Amino acid sequence: MKILLASAEATPFAKVGGLGDAVSLIAQSVAKLGHEARVILPLYASINRANLVPYDQPMIVNMGYGIEFCCLWKTVNFGVEFLFVEFEKYFGRKGIYGENGEGYGDNWERFSFFSRAVIDACDFTDWIPRIIHAHDWHSGLLPVMLREQRVYRLSETASVFTIHNLAHQGYSPPGILNFVGLPQKLLHPFAMEAMGAINIMKGALSYANKITTVSQSYANEIKTPAHGCGLDDLLTYRAADLIGICNAVDGDIWSPEKDPLIPAKFTHENLKGKTKCKVALQEKVGLNVDVDVLLIGVISRLVEQKGLDIVCDILPEMMDNLHIQFVLLGSGDPALEAKFRFHERNYSGRVSVKIGYDNVLSHLIEAGADCFLMPSRYEPCGMNQMYSMLYGTLPVVHATGGLRDSVENYDAQSRSGSGFVFYRLNHKSLYDSVGWACATYYDHRQDFVAMQKYAMQKDFSMEKMANAYLEVYEYSLDSHGKRT
Repeated sequence: MKILLASAEATPFAKVGGLGDAVSLIAQSVAKLGHEARVILPLYASINRANLVPYDQPMIVNMGYGIEFCCLWKTVNFGVEFLFVEFEKYFGRKGIYGENGEGYGDNWERFSFFSRAVIDACDFTDWIPRIIHAHDWHSGLLPVMLREQRVYRLSETASVFTIHNLAHQGYSPPGILNFVGLPQKLLHPFAMEAMGAINIMKGALSYANKITTVSQSYANEIKTPAHGCGLDDLLTYRAADLIGICNAVDGDIWSPEKDPLIPAKFTHENLKGKTKCKVALQEKVGLNVDVDVLLIGVISRLVEQKGLDIVCDILPEMMDNLHIQFVLLGSGDPALEAKFRFHERNYSGRVSVKIGYDNVLSHLIEAGADCFLMPSRYEPCGMNQMYSMLYGTLPVVHATGGLRDSVENYDAQSRSGSGFVFYRLNHKSLYDSVGWACATYYDHRQDFVAMQKYAMQKDFSMEKMANAYLEVYEYSLDSHGKRT
């Protein structure tokens, strides 16, 4: 089966969050099962072109106002061909979505142009996919275009749309329809209209043959007013076509047995190397070297979604009353960054805050910490809780989305579980859950170690995810056949 994945991000070329990892992993995993997968994304200025090969001729992009010319580039990575749409007017900028914390004002133009270029690239490369798999609102016009523009060579191509984060929906002015050549009938509440504007996410959810999101719990949550971001009625209407599939973990990158970025390897059968990683982490980030203290790690964007404002509020109370160390790697809200730095100064040797992102340090935190804190207000899937478990670092998580699905709560009676789960996100429940992890670590160490060993054997394999998506692709082809 030929599958084209369209996304604003794809690792290792362009990444802001988990979207880039997920897209590339889906492509790699279905390719390993013998299918022909390609990924297409914009060619941003930040992408190194040294290993990319340009097509000999420019490509025509058929916009609503006339034609544009762009260039198409390609390369192969992990057995998958990646295509890149070069158009300097829109993509020759420093950022992917924006700069200095502000999104580009013409993002709707940039990514609607990209969607139209994806359609034309199929004909240009003479490679007609059976499935076009669009990801988040940036490629959300693709399911609409396949149905409304009736591209002859793509008449048998079905669409799958994956929601990675429903909160970002791609609101655009009504003029976007003329911009890409879509009919004005779509400016309707039962199509793409929302409060006088065009909602690209709404269009994708209305027109895609099948819809997926990145955990079953998130698929259930977004059908409710609390998490549906205004689209819960539409998602409830399409509930039969909405499937939750948990993201996978690349075992070649995230494995304590193979990881070249950590100072000592270890397995669930022998955790000695984890202690060496803990010491190395303490030394690197300026914490007091103490192998016996409970070390809690956080790697996160400092934004409201992640719930770290609550962590910041209660961090002094935790440091005063609990015997723990705390290390944070992340960036985002400047005010929250400053507050965490203030706590670092007050608890020198026990709190370490590193602003920014450091891939090597992220691996060391996963390997060296004892617990990993993720108090997200909502979390479609989450990746760090899965990385953590594979490294024997027990997650402390709020029961939402993918966190609920992937972390098994500690049961003191059966002495089992893979982490600590709390069900109300507030200061008390978060403090109590960290205290619960502390009590288990200090008073029931055998249980804690047993949980570590169990968590390290959890199955987040790419093959499991690939088979789930292949089943969705077959469903979408069947649905497309019934509609055409």
